[in-house]
Amino acid sequence: MAKYVYFPLVLALTLLQCQSSDQSEETGPVALAEVDDEFLQRDDHGEEWPSYGLNSYEDRFSPLHEININNVSDLNLAWSLDLGTKRGIEATPLVVNGVMYLSGPWSKVFAINARTGTLLWLYDPAVPRDHGEKACCDVVNRGVALYKGRVYVGTLDGRLVAINATTGTMEWETMTVDSTRAYTITGAPRIANGMVLIGNGGAEYGVRGYVSAYDAGTGEQIWRTYTVPGNPAEGFESTAMEKAADTWSGSWWEYGGGGTVWDAMAFDPDLNLIYIGTGNGSPWDRNYRSPEGGDNLYLSSILALNPADGSIEWHYQTTPGDTWDFTATQHIILTDMEIEGQERKVLMQAPKNGFFYVLDRTNGELISAEKFTYVNWATHVDMETGKPVETPFARFEEVNAMISPNYDGGHNWQPMAYNKNTGLVYIPVRETGAVYGHDPNWTYQGESGFASGNGWNLGTGFHPERPLKEDPNAPENMPTGKLLAWDPVKQEEAWHVSHTAHSNGGILTTAGNLVFQGTSTGYFVAYDATNGIKLWEYFVGSGVIAAPSAYLIDNEMYVSIAVGWGGAKGTSSKYTEHIYPGRVFTFKIGGTAPEVVFEDLPEKQLVSLPVDATEEQIQQGSQLFTNYCAMCHSSPGSGGGAIPDLAYSTPEIHQSIKQIVLEGLLLPLGMPKFKGRLTEENVENIQAFILSQAAQKRASI
Repeated sequence: MAKYVYFPLVLALTLLQCQSSDQSEETGPVALAEVDDEFLQRDDHGEEWPSYGLNSYEDRFSPLHEININNVSDLNLAWSLDLGTKRGIEATPLVVNGVMYLSGPWSKVFAINARTGTLLWLYDPAVPRDHGEKACCDVVNRGVALYKGRVYVGTLDGRLVAINATTGTMEWETMTVDSTRAYTITGAPRIANGMVLIGNGGAEYGVRGYVSAYDAGTGEQIWRTYTVPGNPAEGFESTAMEKAADTWSGSWWEYGGGGTVWDAMAFDPDLNLIYIGTGNGSPWDRNYRSPEGGDNLYLSSILALNPADGSIEWHYQTTPGDTWDFTATQHIILTDMEIEGQERKVLMQAPKNGFFYVLDRTNGELISAEKFTYVNWATHVDMETGKPVETPFARFEEVNAMISPNYDGGHNWQPMAYNKNTGLVYIPVRETGAVYGHDPNWTYQGESGFASGNGWNLGTGFHPERPLKEDPNAPENMPTGKLLAWDPVKQEEAWHVSHTAHSNGGILTTAGNLVFQGTSTGYFVAYDATNGIKLWEYFVGSGVIAAPSAYLIDNEMYVSIAVGWGGAKGTSSKYTEHIYPGRVFTFKIGGTAPEVVFEDLPEKQLVSLPVDATEEQIQQGSQLFTNYCAMCHSSPGSGGGAIPDLAYSTPEIHQSIKQIVLEGLLLPLGMPKFKGRLTEENVENIQAFILSQAAQKRASI
């Protein structure tokens, strides 16, 4: 098979080619007029992949079977496209009328010829690079929405933008957040009844969560639904918020409250209900935000909303009084299934807390809930109350406790998928654990990122005067990951495939009896949906965190995956030798594109500069590094991820470190400017710590 070696110039040459070509000659007009409400609400899409979860039910089950268990071994590369970025890519490619739409880092949007892989246009919303420090988990974006000739994207700095699908030019934009606060948008918009739905993130920095609906044609706000109550003295936006306030105590509104709607949404057009998942509290530890306890509605909850006005029709709280960052923002799937001889309209979710929930989506009634990964913070979910039964050490009142799952979750944002033929849900599962304790020195860090110290409003941390309660029953080698096939009726595992690392990609399942997933170790893999046997794989160079999509063009079935290592863990760690620029890989039976063979990059060298500092200065530098640098950069000498390990930075970088850190020399790359927050002496001590760690690493080799 022919091969070619990746070089960075490929992207530049492709862009020049696209700018000089006539788009209409290549693809014809991009007709999205038929992508209306009726089209998006179909559950039998095959030729197209028009929305984030394929359809409004978000099942990610492609009815296509042209690629199947009998011929998947003949799957070959049809084309690939270098996207020119080394930051995380989390988006699912959408495809309509032969054109692929994809978002990337810094909320950029790409339109690509899905037959050939040629870039048609690139829209850059010009997100201010200093906004990157307000994003807890990389400058990522999980996807776009399509509707009546427009592409919609939420930007990292909080805008909702409507783009002309043919020309790639902006038609309108609206700011959806208070830009003076640490809000971000990383989730994909959704469409319901002619409205664009968008939430936001930022609970770790002290914001109040909500979801908003905008007119898809004009960008006018139609309604906004808050997920946690605000200051009672200012009145409540709804009776739901007034009732929710009874489940809080203290002055929670001063800390924002949290509950951000940063990912999961689904829509049932027959019941006319929108379903959203809400996030963690601000701060994480309930002792600080609500000192007298309480369930703290509507944190870590599934909410059913009336599309007409956004009012809450029913709710189910997966983790009352959340104090662990057990968000319920993970993927929501709607389907109908027979349970105990009765056909039920159900909603399924596997949130961070480790329980798989099946709810009646007409009224929020709990049907079942069982552990799908290792869980030690609760023994089970009480079917009478619907609440988890917590273990004695769960809230770490007297100890520092090893809790499983941890803040990374038993399942995070990476989408799961439901195959209607096998009746199984396929979940990118994590087995995780971390020590939680009450931080006696915690203070509120403010509401604008790194303004004071590390900016995170967690409230959890090791308590130096309390013993550590370890967990002798925890699985070995945590954190680890697996692809889990789960029977939602029996609430039990059907099969699983173990992975080396815990952060792997989202799922696609098909009528060809296949399950596709990318791994953090750089492979795109197809499994038999019945038994989990690996049938095919392709090395894609870097770790995968996004989910794939499938579609039909000219009666040929294609499968595409966007590769770009990053995200919460990927910024500071990696599981492949190198991290190459993000790339879309597209496959079909008998594909003839040259195989991508990645260039062996030069081995990085540990920096070797003298350390002119006292031990006390180095220790101060270590603490400052933890507060200001560790969120993005790995521990010096550990190897790094999508963001460089500073122990391997060149002497030239270190010679310019004050200009970089204080003056913003590398701000165009997303490196924050810390002038006014750090002094020259602070920077010198941070550098001394980095250089000392590099010296220790060199001595150990």
